[in-house]
Amino acid sequence: QVQVVESGGGLVQAGGSLRLSCVASGRTIDRETMAWFRQAPGKEREFVSISRWSEGTTFIPDYSDSVKGRFTISRDGAKPTVYLQMNDLKPEDTANYYCAALLGDPGVNYRREYVYDYWGQGTQVTVSS
Repeated sequence: QVQVVESGGGLVQAGGSLRLSCVASGRTIDRETMAWFRQAPGKEREFVSISRWSEGTTFIPDYSDSVKGRFTISRDGAKPTVYLQMNDLKPEDTANYYCAALLGDPGVNYRREYVYDYWGQGTQVTVSS
């Protein structure tokens, strides 16, 4: 089994920054794809960012259009630990942020929830205007 734990959420004013952390532990093998999703009240969970493992390459980052240029995902080498640096936060970024993990390459559907095997409990981010 793999356990996924997020941390770093909180309350911040618009324009501020937060850094989320996510650690996967248990039966990990340092080839985990790790991604961030978020869910605002009354809305569906949506893809935010990914550190994607791909055969023969380093981990590949990607972002949703809504956060590109403001959020940066990074990881601790090949370890199943990722960080999401969130800058210039907006009230519309308010949501519960979830970390998800998957062994290997998620393929073309990496923005879909169903491809991920392991999920954390989420960490709340609230951005005040």
